Amino acid sequence: MRNLVLFFGLLFTLTALAQDNARNVKDNAIPTVVDSLYREDQFYIGLSFNLVNNGPSGFSQNGFSGGLHLGFIRDMPINKRRNKAIGIGLGISTNSYNSNLFIGEDSDGTSIYSILDGSVVYDSNRLNTNHIEMPIQYRWRTSTASNTNFWRIYTGVKLSYIYYYRARFEQVNNTVIQTDIPELNRLRYAATLTLGNGSFNAFVHYNLNTLFNKDAQINGEAIHFQPIKFGIEFYLL
Repeated sequence: MRNLVLFFGLLFTLTALAQDNARNVKDNAIPTVVDSLYREDQFYIGLSFNLVNNGPSGFSQNGFSGGLHLGFIRDMPINKRRNKAIGIGLGISTNSYNSNLFIGEDSDGTSIYSILDGSVVYDSNRLNTNHIEMPIQYRWRTSTASNTNFWRIYTGVKLSYIYYYRARFEQVNNTVIQTDIPELNRLRYAATLTLGNGSFNAFVHYNLNTLFNKDAQINGEAIHFQPIKFGIEFYLL
């Protein structure tokens, strides 16, 4: 009988201590705070396939033409629910275009453009451009203050400036590098559309102006070189 009393006494003491400890943990826990004035400020990174539209006669792409862009966007909600916003950002990108469009210059420094036909054997022919970018977006999403996994549709424009570029042609015992292309439209304008769910999104960027101005010609034909970018983009809060 004595042992039974001691057992129940010990059980009662342990139960009381456990309840008191649970109460203390609950009292000292950090409360969950929902930010009703949340923003979707985001870092972004994207990978793209660069397709050229409106190339000159005989123009074709070869190999892989791709791009990489990354940056940060400031989110500015415009309604009470905060699922609509304007986003303005700043970023950088690098792009490559592998094609049969040769870019060089003559002895006077005048640019030369030509299409490399099947009679020319070469290892690679590539144009690279690096940009500083400013995306401006209208942003719609199904997000809430406590839900970070949501659907989104972002549309807008992207302004950019080409701060570095290089055309490089390579064949056996011959390499031509061109870093002075005055016909290049270095100020760029593109319409953008991004849609997806969570961190994974698909996007398309359509350049509104041509990559070269009207002075870039092949046999009197202007080079209407207009890139379109398709790819995937990741947003990180």
